[in-house]
This record gives sequence, C-alpha cells and structure tokens, in this order.
Amino acid sequence: MSTDRSPSRPDAACAPGADPPGTSDRGRRSLTDRLGERMSRATVFGRRLGDIRADLARRAVPRHWTNLFGVVTLACLVILTVTGILLMFWYTPSSATTAYDGPYTPLRGAEVSHAFASTMRITFEIPGGLLVRQAHHWAGLLLPAAIIMQLVTTFFTGAFRKPRRGMWVLLFLVFIAALAGGWSGYALPDDLLSGTGLRITEGIALGIPVVGTWLASLLFGGSFPGEVIAHLYPLHVAIVPAVLVVLVALRALAAWRVGPVQFPGAGRTSRNVVGVPLWPNAAARAGGLFALVTGGLLVISATVTVNPIWLYGPADPGNAGAGSQPDWYTGFLDGALRLVPSGWEFVLFDRTWTLAVLAPLAVVTAFLVAIPVYPFVEAWATGDRREHHLLERPRTTPTRTGIGVAAIAFYGTLWAAGSADLIATQFSLTFEGVIAALQATLIIGPIVGFAVARRVCLGLQRRDRDAMLHGYETGRIVRLPGGEYVEVHAPLDAAARARIERPDPPILLILRPDERGRLTLARRLQVRLSRWYLADSIDSETGARMVPVGGVARRP
Repeated sequence: MSTDRSPSRPDAACAPGADPPGTSDRGRRSLTDRLGERMSRATVFGRRLGDIRADLARRAVPRHWTNLFGVVTLACLVILTVTGILLMFWYTPSSATTAYDGPYTPLRGAEVSHAFASTMRITFEIPGGLLVRQAHHWAGLLLPAAIIMQLVTTFFTGAFRKPRRGMWVLLFLVFIAALAGGWSGYALPDDLLSGTGLRITEGIALGIPVVGTWLASLLFGGSFPGEVIAHLYPLHVAIVPAVLVVLVALRALAAWRVGPVQFPGAGRTSRNVVGVPLWPNAAARAGGLFALVTGGLLVISATVTVNPIWLYGPADPGNAGAGSQPDWYTGFLDGALRLVPSGWEFVLFDRTWTLAVLAPLAVVTAFLVAIPVYPFVEAWATGDRREHHLLERPRTTPTRTGIGVAAIAFYGTLWAAGSADLIATQFSLTFEGVIAALQATLIIGPIVGFAVARRVCLGLQRRDRDAMLHGYETGRIVRLPGGEYVEVHAPLDAAARARIERPDPPILLILRPDERGRLTLARRLQVRLSRWYLADSIDSETGARMVPVGGVARRP
C-alpha cells in the first residue's frame, strides 16, 4: 500500500486545474524549509546532522517509569546551572566583616560578613532574587533524591550487570559530586545555621589523628572560621560543576554505546528493544517531564520558604543554633556521629584516638565504598560473566533484594539519627532513649530487613511458579460430577509467561581442583558465596547452570 502524497499518479497529473508535477508541494512549503533541506544535502555538517537524526529515529527506547528519574536529574542540573550563574553576579565570597545596612530592620547595624550581607541583598533588594535563591536551593535538595532513586531502581532490577558496571560507578560518582556541591553551597550564605555545620566539620577534622590539624588548617585557612568561604566558593561554582558535567557526559556516552535495557517480555531481546523512537517520541516525552519538573520547582520556590537566613542571623563562632539540622542528603553523616557511644577513645603513641570520630568515618566510608564495588563482587561470587540486556524483577533475586533492603534500613537509621533531638522533643521522649533505640535498630534493622525481604521474594516466586504450572484464578466456580466445587484456572498468555520466566538462568558453581589439584581459599569462598546467594531460590531448584570452579574446563 502506497502512502506517497506527491502528484505522480496519472490521474493526479492530468486532472483539470492541477499544478504541474513537482510544483504543488513546493508551493505549500516555506522558504526556510526548502533552504534547510538544500543545506542539509549540500553541506557536510548538514549531512552529518541528518545522519544523527536518522540514528536517533531508529533507536528505540523502552517506556517505563524507572527511566524518568534521569530526566528529573537533568532538570535539576539545568536549574542549578542557570540560577547559580545568576547568583554569581550578586554574591560576594568573603568572610571579611561589615555593618549590615539593608532593609531588614532587625539586623540593621549588626556586624556580618560580606557573604551574608550579599546574600541578604539578593534576598531583599534584587528583584526576583529570593525566587532565584530558593529555586537554587530546592533544585539542590531534589537532585540527590533523583540520583538516589536512580541508584535504587538500577540496583533492584540488576541494571548494573555487565556491560553496564561502569555506568553504575559513574552514577555513584555523580551522587558523591552532588553531595559535595550541596555541602559546599550550604556554607556559602554564612548564616548561623551554616556556621554551626562548619563548626561540626572542623571538629570532625580535628578529631582525625596525625593529620587532623593539618586538614582543618587547609580547609579553614587558620583558626575558625578563617577563610573557609573563599575556599569553598571555587569548589562550589567551578570544580563540582565541571566534575558533574564530565560524569554526566561520560554516562550518557556509555548509555549510547551499550544501548537501552528493558524488562523481559514476549519477543524482547538485546537486539529487539520494544519501545518508542528516541526521536521525536521519547525526546518529546522527556521534554514534557523536564518542563513539568522545572515548573513544579519554580512554583515551590515562589510559595514555600526555604533557608530563611534572615531568621537565623549571621554566623558567630561563639554561638550555635538550637535544633539545627543539615540538609537532608547529609543527615546520615550527622547521624553516624550521634550514634557512637560516649567515652570511646584511647591513648596510643602519645596521641588520643577518638573513636567517636574515627568509627563513624570508617563505617560510612565502608558503606559508600561497598556501593560502587558491589556489581563486581556479585559477578565474582555468582560466576556470572555474561552480558545482560534484560532486567530482572526484584523477586527473581531474593538475596540481592535482601541486601538492598538491608542497605536502605542501615542508611535510613543513620538518617533518622541526624534528627534524634527533634524526635525527642516532638514526641516527648528522652534523647538517650531515642539514641539507644536507634543504636539497636542500626544493628538489628538490616538483619530483619534482609530476612523479611528474602522470604517475601521467595513467596512471590512460588506464586509465580504456581501460576506458570496451573494458570491464574478466573473467579469462575464449577461443580464437578462428584459434587465437588473447584475454581477454573486459565493458562497465562505468552506475554505474562515471558515476564515471569527468567531470561538468564543462574549459575551454580561447583568446587573442583585446579590443574595442580589445589583447592584455594579464594575458590572455596567463591563457591560458598554462590551457594549463599542462591540459597532457597526457586531457580536454583530447576533451571540453574552447573559450572565447575577451579578446573580448566567450564561446562553448562
């Protein structure tokens, strides 16, 4: 069936009053369209642009809600960039003191830093300055949340497996860069709240043995507060944005090279992606979500006050704000400090080693390092070196899902501990009781979360297996000739079976001696981890591949 609309048919060409062949469409097209088409064919740049557009139109993108968080992240980065550039023209990064003479009467005549005075000027004297400030702040609060959701969805669906392990590491580095950017910008207004946070930072640095004093002097440029504003400003406006741009560009390039990943379904393989064209369909959808996120942030910025520095007042080295709280994305760092029991210190080599600082730093560092390393550990433990282009449902991998839930429980407990004082005051509890409960939760919570999540996943697997074997319940009750009533089950269709079936069966490692007849400790540990990872899994009972470890040959 032809869809050609040009007047090439005989009846169209010979119709009375019809335009000559080849002239009808030209008359309806604008001059710019014809000029653009001619340039795209005549110039190298135009032909290259046309090839790129054709490639974008040929590439399919799956339609799933897990793909939306990247657009939210991009929207936050754009808002942060635009508002940050505007704020650079008005902000003064200096800790030198001056007398405030702005329109805010309660602080008139107070001794403040130039950084605080310029922030107050942006807030009360620059038209639209408060909106720009608050949009910058709200976007900075939403950015870590969007990245965390990307990390969570990527982890639970197994999207970090080969060949996308590098993309997982890049996404984690984007998260760390966002934390660094938010922390450095948190201190720039130089109000009492940010000054309290900087005082905590100084205490942490000084608590590190041997190099603590040097680190504090390097950061603050002398005694507190020193020149910390001048030191953090280039980090916030130059170094972190450049790192973010590079990391996001590298991740986008890697995503383009390895192609999209999708959930299993009928006819879906690594070469057959079911979705919509990247251009213009997926691009239009992303543009619409981008506009919605941008508009929502601007509406919130115009109606909801955040970081009212005029109420906090200027930073004062001799004072600290009561009930001060860090921005939510750094709350887990503050919570780790609060959960350490008091009196944890000892003297060694004529130095006092304060575990109240060292223990939280060690625990948080180990937790953060485990996140980018996990894909490589899982691949080694399971012996899975295959490339995966289809995602997995969380129920399909009970152990991985349990580990993810345990990590969320651990992080959530640290995050809640950052507001332990507010929890105590709001619910009329003792502060010591809240800390003791959170200390117990920090140990018991991940264990319980892992066990419960694993059992739930196994229960869902058994339900799926029953549906595969016996079909789904139709709700239709029939009576058998013997008088028994039973419910009629209907078989699953192909699409439902494809969603339940695991496209890549797991690998069950078998310990065997190597060429020299040795059973190394690493091989023993690998097999034990593999058994633990697949313990009680429904897949391990039926469709697992048996692969020997330690010998030369590898057989399915």
